[in-house]
This record gives sequence, structure tokens and C-alpha cells, in this order.
Amino acid sequence: MSEPAKLLVDIPIEHSGWRLDRSLATLLPEFSRARLQDWIAKKLVTVDGSVYSQRHIVNGGESVEILPIENNLNQENKAENITLNIVHEDDHLLVLNKPAGLVVHPGAGNRSGTLLNALLYHDRQFSSLPRAGIIHRLDKDTSGLIVVARSLIAHTALTEQMQSRNIHRHYYAVVRGQMISGGTIDQAIGRHPHDRVKMAVSAKGKPAVTHYKILEKFSSHTWVEVQLETGRTHQIRVHFAALSHPLVGDATYGQRVQRVANVSSEFNDFLSDFPRQALHAHQLILQHPVTGQELECNAPLPNDMECLLKMLRQHSKV
Repeated sequence: MSEPAKLLVDIPIEHSGWRLDRSLATLLPEFSRARLQDWIAKKLVTVDGSVYSQRHIVNGGESVEILPIENNLNQENKAENITLNIVHEDDHLLVLNKPAGLVVHPGAGNRSGTLLNALLYHDRQFSSLPRAGIIHRLDKDTSGLIVVARSLIAHTALTEQMQSRNIHRHYYAVVRGQMISGGTIDQAIGRHPHDRVKMAVSAKGKPAVTHYKILEKFSSHTWVEVQLETGRTHQIRVHFAALSHPLVGDATYGQRVQRVANVSSEFNDFLSDFPRQALHAHQLILQHPVTGQELECNAPLPNDMECLLKMLRQHSKV
């Protein structure tokens, strides 16, 4: 496990008379000015060994050192030896294939055994990044690809790509009911008015757009490919439930047990026992934060969803 790297930079003479934050923002354009100001306020930036405010006027010729950002949230969590299925790894990012059942970030009732704990063990460098480099999440019981920054430069660039919707995320999902055709769901999502652990379609919510196309139809189910334009909490699950096509296995937004007529008891038992929402993030396309090249990663369907499709083909083909 590597040591977190310091950032070192010299103030050029032509910056004489500039504010410290302005000079650093010019010298380090890969970081936002707000982030640099935050580091200065936290006394993580020294100029010739001394700490100053962001308004400090530089003379030019000074040496600036930015210490590793030991995020408080990361300090509260232990590094744990949890196996990671790494699809892509370089000096600036990781792309992981997360299994169903793995919580991404510690929270109430999940203080250990999370992806964050695994990342802290994989490389100490992650402790110097906000949320250990995690810039987006997958639900605990959703499997598939997730990108994690492993440098400050990458964290800034990937966060900006996510906010500008330039990271393309494609999912496979199996939903209840036979859908007629593909389309787009454009319905705002907000907190459920009566159940605070759930989300819901709401006019008062934030914009949410989901595109989908049909891959295969069955007598009482549909296999779809989904592309997120936005990334609201539980977006795919909420949107398809709003269409009366909840995901197979989603007990939160659809009934866990749903019997199907005119099929074998074996098939109905299989559907009832399916342990999670049938949702898998199978493709991730982004611009590499340093090289600028397009990076495409893919993750095959996990065994449980392969078995689900096999059962659908055997017992309920159109």
C-alpha cells in the first residue's frame, strides 16, 4: 500500500502581488478554486513552511506544499481485507465490478464490510480523498460497475464529468409485466412523502431522466437495457415502479412475492425466492481524467440474473 503523495508547486515570479488562492488556481487548474480554498482554510497548504489565509499576497519564488487530505470520514473507518473485482486499474482510477450485497459507503447499521473499507485496505492513497475516492454509488443489492478516483486530479475531473452527465452508465434490468416498446421516463424524483427511507416520483423532486430499450420479452416479464441521464437515488427502481413495471425481486418498490398464472410452481417459487432487485450496471463509458482517452468497461451478467433469464426463457417465453 502506497503513501499518500504531497502536492508541491513553486510560485512563479510573475504571480507577485497575487492572492494565494488565485495563484494556486492558475497553477493547479485540475482542482477547483473552491477546493483549493478549502484546503487553505484547513491549514493543509504551507508557503515556505508557513500557513496563510487564501488572501495572502505572494511575492513569487515561494515553495508551496499541499499535504495529503486525510478525510475525517475516512479516518473513522477501518481498512478491511475485502476482495475487489477490479475491471480496470491505473494510477488515477479504479473501475470495479461490485457484487450484490456489498454496501458502497458506511452508514447506520453498516459501519464495516463496505466498499470504502475495502478501498482503504487496497491502497492507503484512498484515505487522502473525499469518501475514499467514491464519486457515485450503487444500491447494496445492485451489482455491477462503479468508478473510483485514486488521485485528487481524477476525483475533480470525474466529479465534473458526473455532474455534467458525461459518464455514461448502462444497466440490465428484468421487470415485471410485458412492456411494449422502449422509451424515456422523464419524471422528477424526491423523498417519499410518508416513508422517509424511500424515494418517489414527485413534482417537487429533482429532474430525473431514464432511457430504456427492450432486449427480450417474456409472457409476464421483460428484459431491458437502461441508460441513466441523471443519477437520483433509486432512480431506475422508482421510475419502472411508476410505470407499473417494478423490478423483479424489489421488495421496496414492488411486492417481493408475485405469483404468475399458468406456469409451474417451480418457476413461481424461483421468482419468489429471487433475493434482490434484478439490476446490474453492465457498462461504464467515461473520458479518462488524465489522458483524455475514452475508457469503456463492461461487466457480464452475474450468475443469479443469468439463471433468472434462463428460467424466463424456459417457462414463460412469448
